[in-house]
Amino acid sequence: MGDLAKSLGVQKGSLYAHISSKQDLLYETMREGADAFHAALDAIPDELPATEKIRLALRGHLRVVAEQLDVATVFVREWRYLEGDRRAEIVAERRRYEDRVRALFREGRELGELRTDLDDATAALLSLSAANWAYTWLQPGRDTDALADRFYGLLVDGMRGYATPG
Repeated sequence: MGDLAKSLGVQKGSLYAHISSKQDLLYETMREGADAFHAALDAIPDELPATEKIRLALRGHLRVVAEQLDVATVFVREWRYLEGDRRAEIVAERRRYEDRVRALFREGRELGELRTDLDDATAALLSLSAANWAYTWLQPGRDTDALADRFYGLLVDGMRGYATPG
């Protein structure tokens, strides 16, 4: 809280005029992160092929990290410090986001765009693990769409297997 107050140029105690506790601040930041990541998925058109949805999901995820680095960092790392109902809510939002990403891989498998033996849960965890850690290495000004497309190429080309067009 001291660091936050210093960066805002106010006294530490002044922060509590705007928030009632550290938990409130953490919760609001987590809520903002959940909303941003879900909005990125919401923007993907339903009529696209599943593999294109996966590519756009990676683009959206990395864009959120790049444009809201502090919020994304808190969403990825700090959720465990929430307490009670707020923790349960945010954990549910994180699971819902993971489920939505997993559904993209399942759709790709079921439609024959990805390998028929693909483990959807593992594919989602692999892609999210790579994208979630971007907050540690993503350089300001980096073209996140191009980076997401490279991630996509590495991930999906390895998952196409038998479905790869000849």
